[in-house]
Amino acid sequence: MMLRMRREQGGREPQLTPQIDNLLIIDRNVDLLTPMLSQLTYEGLIDEIFGINCTNVKLPAEKFMTKEQLKDHTSDVPLEPKKIVLDSSDEHFADLRDKNIDAINSLVCKKLKLLSAQFDERHAANTLDKLKQFVSKLPHLTAVRQAVANHLSIVELIKSAISTDDFIDCHRTENDFINGMDTDKPNPFIEDCIAREVPLLKVLRLICIQVYCNNGLKQKVLDFYKREIIQTYGFQHLVTLTNLEKIGLLRTQGQKTYLTIRKSLRLIVDDVNEQNPTDIAHVYSGYAPLSIRLAQHLAQPGWRSITEVLKLLPGSTVEEVQQIPVALRKRRSSVTSNHSQKVTLVYFLGGITYAEIAALRFLAQQDDGNVGGTDYIIATTKLINGNSLLESVMEKLEPAKVNPF
Repeated sequence: MMLRMRREQGGREPQLTPQIDNLLIIDRNVDLLTPMLSQLTYEGLIDEIFGINCTNVKLPAEKFMTKEQLKDHTSDVPLEPKKIVLDSSDEHFADLRDKNIDAINSLVCKKLKLLSAQFDERHAANTLDKLKQFVSKLPHLTAVRQAVANHLSIVELIKSAISTDDFIDCHRTENDFINGMDTDKPNPFIEDCIAREVPLLKVLRLICIQVYCNNGLKQKVLDFYKREIIQTYGFQHLVTLTNLEKIGLLRTQGQKTYLTIRKSLRLIVDDVNEQNPTDIAHVYSGYAPLSIRLAQHLAQPGWRSITEVLKLLPGSTVEEVQQIPVALRKRRSSVTSNHSQKVTLVYFLGGITYAEIAALRFLAQQDDGNVGGTDYIIATTKLINGNSLLESVMEKLEPAKVNPF
């Protein structure tokens, strides 16, 4: 569409100096595995557990109240959820949002120690000028203390959610699948989840991961899962299963491509360090998002090195070089002479997860100031996780209202 629009301009387009070096458009169908996995970044887990809507999250109010406030509250009146805005205007959230949850505790502790040291400065205020200076900083320090306390409460909520046996077993099952372990037979944990009637979306996410990592399932295994789901959750979910088959999230075995893609793009990193990461795989504690690996290879050394792998991915790969007029090229080189980094706009059609955003930001930080490095601008149609992706596939189960006229 963009190339057609340019042809229609016929050379009459405005002569503007380009600000972006590369545009990378990724269709979500290229990587349906990543959003199905449990995100392990701070922001990603908040979205997975509580849901982030337009940078707002609603959390249990009692976690943000003092003991006195809880005592004064009457049990007859339900507490309104605590609404917190999560964006980079909060400097603490900007520092924490992209970190793996295992690295959050140490960061919050450092912030608390720094804040405590700043409050202790009042003891050294032995003159009127120093006291006045401390008092002027007091409103800011109080606001910072409240912000850090809020994040500490959020971390406690997340820790209590991910320390349950259910989450640990689910994460272990995901890791088994992406590492290719026992993917060709019914999984005991999935069977147990169905028997306990856990939310259907959780069951479907795990089955979709197994399907992807096994390049489809044997017909008898697929039929087994279908039968168990329908008998447990109801016959209305025949529509759900049919929709998942239509878009390829449920399918029978086909060409074995996942193993080749996993090895060629190094999607699994065994020696990942969540505290001091050196690879984008830290956002999933050992799994590097396929979509971000593609962006990484585009920047260096280029897609020519992975031509065979690209053929295994769904859809066609289009690579187009647009020539810049000589006059604009000279103007561009004079503007960017002091800035050696390229700017790449990454656009996701079909949504992006917070963990993938964190991985792209990590790549940009690694390249910051390096010759030939890349700055990334992220654009997308929406922010998603595995549940929201599956919900968009599932039909509403209520019968449609028919207008007799």
